[in-house]
Amino acid sequence: MSADPGKPRGVLRPAFERGAFEHRREAPSAPLRALVEHYWYVSWDMRGLPAQRQETLPHPNVQMVFEAGAGRIYGVQTERFVRLLEGRDQVFGVKFRAGGFYPFLGAPVSTLADRALPVDEVFGAGAATLAGRILGAADMAARVAIAEDFLLARLPAVDSEVARVGALVAAIAADHGVTAVAQLTAGAGLDKRALQRLFQKYVGIGPKWVIQRYRLHEAVARVQEGGVVAWTELALALGYFDQAHFIRDFRRLVGSTPSEYARSLA
Repeated sequence: MSADPGKPRGVLRPAFERGAFEHRREAPSAPLRALVEHYWYVSWDMRGLPAQRQETLPHPNVQMVFEAGAGRIYGVQTERFVRLLEGRDQVFGVKFRAGGFYPFLGAPVSTLADRALPVDEVFGAGAATLAGRILGAADMAARVAIAEDFLLARLPAVDSEVARVGALVAAIAADHGVTAVAQLTAGAGLDKRALQRLFQKYVGIGPKWVIQRYRLHEAVARVQEGGVVAWTELALALGYFDQAHFIRDFRRLVGSTPSEYARSLA
């Protein structure tokens, strides 16, 4: 593996005061890089300690997740993911690139929105033992190797639209100045309705949702950096008409206002 998967974004509690918590990520090999963003692994040991709440903001990605001896495919989740970590456990996941799961699914990814399916419903009976083999592996390299072999054996035909959609989503994530769907249409060579259909088919959610979520990811990252944040300036920079609308959307997704969230991290 060569490409750096970068730092995780959208994890609302980056660290715990007590207990053991590990979060690792690994980039895919070259043949899968157009379809898979990265592999991830989380383990924790909270034995003898109170359970701790972990929350993650949604991304415009399909995930294949293995835990407790079972594997499930999660479509784009529109609300934050909340998990109570207790005892000792582990989870391994494959985060597909935005648009990268469509060639495996062969159907509009929007059909998976806010849903989870057993892995074998998508990949067939050969996936039945995959969770046990991955979670029983000795280390991260071995887990990734098993997942890679599984996906490479089922590598779909090249679909040029995957790269097109992936580039559009990457542009939204990288350019904080992209705050409206109209800013994408010219570069994509599509009108607004065609762009929306493309996103629903390949990403599983509309472009407006993707823009709003990445702007709120950026707001959370700014708060996590520490220091004083000028909320009105940040709201305007993220494309909001005023601070009140920004605070409303932030609270709806994160569960607290920006200032409350900042205080919770202090």
